[in-house]
Amino acid sequence: MIGYGLGHNNFDIVSRYMGDIYFESAGTILTLITLGKFLETRSKGKTSDAISKLVNLAPKTAIVLRDGKEVLVNTEEIIYHDIVVIKPGGSIPVDGIVLEGTSTVDQSSITGESIPVEKKLGDTVVSGTVNKNGILKIRATKVGENTTLSQIIKLVEEASNSKAPISKMADRVSGVFVPVVITIAILATLYWIFIAHMSFEFALSVGIAVLVISCPCALGLATPVAIMVGTGKGAQNGVLIKSAESLELLHNINTVVFDKTGTITEGKPKVTDIISYIDEKELLKIAGSLEQNSEHPLADAIMSRVKEENIDVYNIDSFNSTSGRGIEGKINTIRYIGGNISFMEENNIKGINIALNDSQSMQEQGKTCIYFADTSKIIGIIGIADTIKKTSAFAIEELQKRNIDTIMITGDNKKAANAIASETGIVKVISEVLPQDKEIEVAKLQKEGKRVAFVGDGINDSPALVKADVGLAIGSGTDIAIESADIVLIKNDLLDVVSAIDLSKAVINNIKMNLFWAFFYNAIGIPIAAGAFYLSFGLKLNPMIGALAMSFSSVCVVTNALRLKNFKPKFIKRLKKDNLIDEYVLKKDINVNKIRKNLYEVSNNIEKNDNKDKEKVENNENINNNINIENNTNESEDKKENMFTKEISIEGMSCNHCKMSVEKALGNIDGINEVKVSLENKNAIIKSSIEIDDNKIIEAIEEEGFKVIDIK
Repeated sequence: MIGYGLGHNNFDIVSRYMGDIYFESAGTILTLITLGKFLETRSKGKTSDAISKLVNLAPKTAIVLRDGKEVLVNTEEIIYHDIVVIKPGGSIPVDGIVLEGTSTVDQSSITGESIPVEKKLGDTVVSGTVNKNGILKIRATKVGENTTLSQIIKLVEEASNSKAPISKMADRVSGVFVPVVITIAILATLYWIFIAHMSFEFALSVGIAVLVISCPCALGLATPVAIMVGTGKGAQNGVLIKSAESLELLHNINTVVFDKTGTITEGKPKVTDIISYIDEKELLKIAGSLEQNSEHPLADAIMSRVKEENIDVYNIDSFNSTSGRGIEGKINTIRYIGGNISFMEENNIKGINIALNDSQSMQEQGKTCIYFADTSKIIGIIGIADTIKKTSAFAIEELQKRNIDTIMITGDNKKAANAIASETGIVKVISEVLPQDKEIEVAKLQKEGKRVAFVGDGINDSPALVKADVGLAIGSGTDIAIESADIVLIKNDLLDVVSAIDLSKAVINNIKMNLFWAFFYNAIGIPIAAGAFYLSFGLKLNPMIGALAMSFSSVCVVTNALRLKNFKPKFIKRLKKDNLIDEYVLKKDINVNKIRKNLYEVSNNIEKNDNKDKEKVENNENINNNINIENNTNESEDKKENMFTKEISIEGMSCNHCKMSVEKALGNIDGINEVKVSLENKNAIIKSSIEIDDNKIIEAIEEEGFKVIDIK
């Protein structure tokens, strides 16, 4: 207009518009938007701090042995099976196996464990961890993109860039929001020109103010920044989230299904109880001497205990192993045997009833009892079980506090499963499940309307991990399980399940808060910018103020998302208070010690008061019979008296899957009422109301690929 006035020598127009030059407005709008973008970018940069820190964990160079000489190379140049030298204070560049040296390694950057872990010959080390003191030589097993650290970085980046369902909703809203705002700006401009008869300049500034203040940056930022910070925070705490979708779904989970072995439990048998009728160390020495030549997993448990006690074993002669029964050998010309109770009976060992009575509590807890004897009598009993992880009970209690149902699923027998469940506080147990049926059990829960998370570690857990709404794999599990899962728990700790759920809730709450403020801000700002309050209150928004408000709305959203960097699971306070985890474990240890002490006292009393103990045994057997009668099915007493019992010795059973296959095959034979298959004894005991032809039994078992050795 000034240009028009000067061109037509109309100085009234020039003087009229001299005060309304918008050069400074345009400059200020651009400056404020640029400042807002700068602050936003800086804040967003902080959201990817976790990834930056992970990237910086890997050293740029490493020392490699080439032709017997130490050579400094770039980390990218390390190849599979190279020998890498890690000096004190150095970061480990690749995953590998220790070939030489001992040291402690700080793994806190990867697993979150604050205490350094001792590493020696044969132990594995992972990239991104720090060697604390000694010199280590490792053979590279995973290099480049295959290292643990590279995989973690990849997962975090993918999760940060993925979109949660709630983010897609924001995108759909933005798709409608933008054309609506443009329409409002045009209509507001036309209203002030043609209806309110205001000047074109006034109407134009209103339209510009609407467009500037309603720029949907805050809407677009509300979700991705929270996802980025959340996944990064998860990685720092040892919880790798593969996708934003799984992060969002996790906050709605109301049922968590746990695999037992290796997930709730350590996955390795350990000696839990010792009842010794001789000196306890002497019993362990004899047991270790016999078991040192055995390859059975239970033998490993006994040998581990022997090593812990620093006991030197005897040399053994005439060693012999009877599959499914036990072992025997001579120590200083004296014959000793170890095995199950059937093996003791076969060898006419005395004191079997007393030993059975003493080991009853162990058997009720689902533990495996190994009996040891010399040529005449039982000298001791060793109880072995797969012990639960220290934090399992605590984690399950925390989940239950959040009104989340906890279920354990396992292929183990009912007694062993119930023992673990009672120790951890799990209410519902699904036992004796074939590996392929775990997925079916998860599907059943989903049909009941439950939102299910499955936690597992084995290959056989993969279908269930995929089927569940959210699959969580234990980091020590198989590659297939980890690949199938949505979330990976690096620390092998069930408390991380609780952390992941708490993190999911914190992220979703943050996103909802961001979206609320983004919408609320626009709901207030657009009417003011459009001049809705101008006629009544003279309230009009200057485009410069609109630009400032728009920029800082985006900054506020990003800053709110950054609050997630301070996230801590709710149970942390409880853990710190009086060191509750140690208290939990200590209570269990005290109980175990009491049991051991009581059993030891009982064993001493047995030797002194043999006749009294025989009466006790008879009474206990009567009590057990009464319990069995109460718990049994509604079969009549007459029918029980007419039951036929057969014991079948079977060769080829090695796992629970084999056991269940045999149970199913025998159960399908008409007339058989009860089937009990024992992996330990390598046999099956069947009870039937009619005499079953042996050929039918042999045919059913051999169809499953196993061999019948004998039928009694």
